[in-house]
Amino acid sequence: MFENDLVATIVLVAYYLVGLLAIPTMLKAWSPLPREVIRKIQHVAYSLSVFILLRLFSTWYMAVLAAFCLVLLAYPALYLLEKTELYKKYFVDRTERGGELRKQLLYVQISFAVLILFFWGVLGAKWQYMVAVAVMAWGFGDAAAALVGRFLGKRTFVHAWIEGAKTHEGTLAMMVAAFVAVFFTLLFLSGLSWYICLLISLIVAPIAGVVELFSKRGTDTLTIPFATAAVVFPLVVLFGYLGW
Repeated sequence: MFENDLVATIVLVAYYLVGLLAIPTMLKAWSPLPREVIRKIQHVAYSLSVFILLRLFSTWYMAVLAAFCLVLLAYPALYLLEKTELYKKYFVDRTERGGELRKQLLYVQISFAVLILFFWGVLGAKWQYMVAVAVMAWGFGDAAAALVGRFLGKRTFVHAWIEGAKTHEGTLAMMVAAFVAVFFTLLFLSGLSWYICLLISLIVAPIAGVVELFSKRGTDTLTIPFATAAVVFPLVVLFGYLGW
């Protein structure tokens, strides 16, 4: 068991070093891709890392421990890097003084840890797929919302509770992407009938879109996965009780 978890930890660290450090910095340095596209590639990569925690670690507590160890290693390293010209030149951070990458790393791992604790540690391994469903809704939905809103959005929302220039088109893209992500994750991992997966996805997608719309200061990394899980889980229990 220890050897298995050690290998899983090495894989996790390597994934973050390559997928979330090396590739985005190379894209920024040598590709013509807009910064926002590179940021959202990073976000999708963040979301996909949850499968390493779910599939490679032997127990839920080792997966949670790995998530927090990653923060303990990466957070101070990013803090020190922010003070260098290298960071400003090669890292994709929207804030002038840095800090966005550190905050997102912290939010992502907190989200993973809380979901794994509940849906694996408390409820048991058969509910692991709920973690993936919740995270995929955020990873792909948030990326679609940001990119469509930035490059295709024309009609903006005006409301005191909405931060920034969020658009109708971006929110619609969020709902569509969340629907697709939730549907296929449920279909392949949950063992539920396709029509149940479809129905749950149709219900949760607009809710995820509204949650993203009203989330502020990058908290959608937390709010979308938690809101998705809070909707999908009782629906699965209800349909199971009804014998669907």
